[in-house]
Amino acid sequence: MAKQFALIAFSLFTGLLASDALAQSSGGAAKTTGSSSGPNINGTTNFVTTAVPFLRISPDARSGAMGDAGLATTADPNAQYWNVAKIPFTENNYGISMTYTPWLKDLVPDIFLAYLSGYAKFGKDNNQAVSGSMRYFSLGNINYTDVLGNSIGTGMPREYSFDLGYSRKFSEFLSAGVSMRYIYSAIASGVSYIPGGTDYSPGKAIAADAGVYYVKKHDIDGIKSNTFSFGAVASNLGSKISYNSNRKDFIPMNLGIGAAYTSQIDEYNSITFALDLNKLLVPLLANGDTQLSIINGITNSFKTGDQLKEIDASLGAEYWYQKTIAFRAGYFYEDKSNGDRQYLTCGLGVKYNVFQLNASYLVPQGSGTTRNPLSNTLRFSLLFEFDKIEKPASEDDSKDE
Repeated sequence: MAKQFALIAFSLFTGLLASDALAQSSGGAAKTTGSSSGPNINGTTNFVTTAVPFLRISPDARSGAMGDAGLATTADPNAQYWNVAKIPFTENNYGISMTYTPWLKDLVPDIFLAYLSGYAKFGKDNNQAVSGSMRYFSLGNINYTDVLGNSIGTGMPREYSFDLGYSRKFSEFLSAGVSMRYIYSAIASGVSYIPGGTDYSPGKAIAADAGVYYVKKHDIDGIKSNTFSFGAVASNLGSKISYNSNRKDFIPMNLGIGAAYTSQIDEYNSITFALDLNKLLVPLLANGDTQLSIINGITNSFKTGDQLKEIDASLGAEYWYQKTIAFRAGYFYEDKSNGDRQYLTCGLGVKYNVFQLNASYLVPQGSGTTRNPLSNTLRFSLLFEFDKIEKPASEDDSKDE
């Protein structure tokens, strides 16, 4: 079966390589590096793009149901992605989460994102935590062709990343955390020839996240309470990634800030409202004629383009009944000049003992290039959180009993 999305992505990738090679062979000084830019879907302006965009796909069903808001919501194992600083504030000492997300479900059956994360708390009053995650994005089996339709190979394009994080609570209100990330991207795996004669190899990069989290609870009486939380994260701060010897691209470095407000209405009901704002720390290089360092790239990201229009907004709500069943909804907004992604989300959550199952659904909207790859997609997350790791009883213990 033809993989339309993968072929389009590969065509863009090889086209960029070919144009870069052409610029060098013709003696031009211009080299496309860093982020690239081009007309948006309305053909009116430019917007920032980066390599390995799979790093910015919301990996869990809970936040996915809340319009992709998760920087300041209550902590769970998926905080490893959203804000590692939240983990010391989890209710339990250990946790693990698994999510499977079909991608472009309306077009192809075997493109997906898989995510696994977990944490363990330790130290005095369990005020510290180590955490980790693995993210795997598969583009299925691809038959590659050139512009004339001739076969140039087959392969299984894939990307993945591994994280390791540490976080610490500094007071009953404040915590901070850092994560290190290894990124591997083989988006043209199996290709034997690339137009323009450019060499190809999988891209590799190292990156880091740094976050802070603040939470303050105000008790009204023995049951009712209001809780305000705030989170800020700089993510994917790291090296550029390269697929050949001629070009290096920025990865999706990002600055996010978020706030959440939770009201415990009574013994059985609580509701949370969350808002996240995100901006890529990558410059818009309209001419593609500069080689910027990582630091200069971050600095220039605040000098190029319309800053307000480069901010994405996620608004989400979550209602819990008896801490057993949750109803969620959200809205994601991106300016038309910055990509024009706008969509509604909804979802459910069920919690029983140490288990929690979350589901999210992205409401179908738009068509063609404006249609979200997750439209009409139902995804699930399974969480398992607990306080103690039970040791198996020894034979001596059995005899004593």
